[in-house]
Amino acid sequence: MTDDVVRGVFQVVDSFDPDEFALLLTEDATLVFGNAEPLAGREAIVAGLRAFYSTIGGLRHRIVRSWQVDADVIAETEVTYRRLDGKDTSVVAVSIWRTRDDGLITDYRIFVDLAPVYAA
Repeated sequence: MTDDVVRGVFQVVDSFDPDEFALLLTEDATLVFGNAEPLAGREAIVAGLRAFYSTIGGLRHRIVRSWQVDADVIAETEVTYRRLDGKDTSVVAVSIWRTRDDGLITDYRIFVDLAPVYAA
């Protein structure tokens, strides 16, 4: 997987458009965000992203490094979240996703501690 593909995935995530993100997914994809319950299927993932996006003002990813192992991509990122109070908070995250031969994502996992984003 090229760096351009990894950058492209995060550009879509940072676009704040769940419907655009859904275009990267298989119909039966799963998404697990932190320790939240897994979301299964495009519709559930879009609904979950809409709910999450309503709790923040925006986000942007800076890719620290990425690896590909067979069909799995691992990306270490620094994510800057715009809080609803207008302040920016950065945290480290790791995303892991698996793709099919056609490039669509079947499983996407995000490992991050969001406590600083929601801290008073």
